[in-house]
Amino acid sequence: MYIEQGYKGSLGLWKYLVLPLGFFAFMAFNYIVTINSPVSVEDTMSQLIDQLGSNIVLIVLLAPLAFGLLVVLGWTYLVHQQTITSLTTSRKKIDWKRILFAFSLWGGITVLLTGIDIYFSPDDYVFNFDLKKFIPLAIIAIILIPLQTSFEEYMFRGHMMQGLGIIAKNRWVPLFVTSIMFGLMHIANPEVEKLGYGIMVYYIGTGFFLGILTLMDEGLELALGFHAANNLITALLVTADWTAFQTNSIYKDISEPILGWDVLIPVFVVFPLLLLFFAKRYGWNNWKDRLFGKVRSEEEFKAINEGESSLA
Repeated sequence: MYIEQGYKGSLGLWKYLVLPLGFFAFMAFNYIVTINSPVSVEDTMSQLIDQLGSNIVLIVLLAPLAFGLLVVLGWTYLVHQQTITSLTTSRKKIDWKRILFAFSLWGGITVLLTGIDIYFSPDDYVFNFDLKKFIPLAIIAIILIPLQTSFEEYMFRGHMMQGLGIIAKNRWVPLFVTSIMFGLMHIANPEVEKLGYGIMVYYIGTGFFLGILTLMDEGLELALGFHAANNLITALLVTADWTAFQTNSIYKDISEPILGWDVLIPVFVVFPLLLLFFAKRYGWNNWKDRLFGKVRSEEEFKAINEGESSLA
């Protein structure tokens, strides 16, 4: 009953609207400025990196979202008067083992798949490792990227999912809305400019994957671990001149980017296989109800909680 954890806070429609509306207004402004700029996103990034250095640019990109995490958690605690634990999970306490397992699993898979691609397509990569440049990158990335990804998880799969679920009284509306909005958040990324809007299939598909993870597991832990691994390992392992994170990583992808099957395979093959693996490991069942069923009323939720408390 992850969505119903929102009942543990102080409810109010406006309390669930302020943060998403403010965030998407900022994203819409950023997108309008981007598409109307005479300079491409790729050229703008290149100029900024030449002037400030890639590490400073990375901090500039990540710091607002890292600060956003504090805003979401602070809003939850002070305005909703809800515990961070109940925003994170339906369990009695946050399951850090789940976070670490998802991080390790996806981090390992990312390294393996990248290594295979480098082995079979060596002309597409150059060895870019420079210890003096890599160490500052690693420090910045290890500190800020988990905060950035956690902000996105707590905003979309936490704050918005609980709020929309309680308002809509079902699970499919928050799943679809948060997944689509999560994808649209990336629309101003340089990857979209370079590859076209087809790449949005990957971003929206990733949103659905993370949303399903959250609803099936009744908590954010697996999504938090996966998302952190996805962004952190990628930033440290491979960079390119046309990606959002242009870093002093170990390898540099110098191939000409094209929109191909590599965009669809994660969404329609890898993510479903991961869901089946997690389902087996954590004993998930009743998929239809968990993904499309109704959200219990506040009275029903409190009655269940009181019953569980009396049995404890």
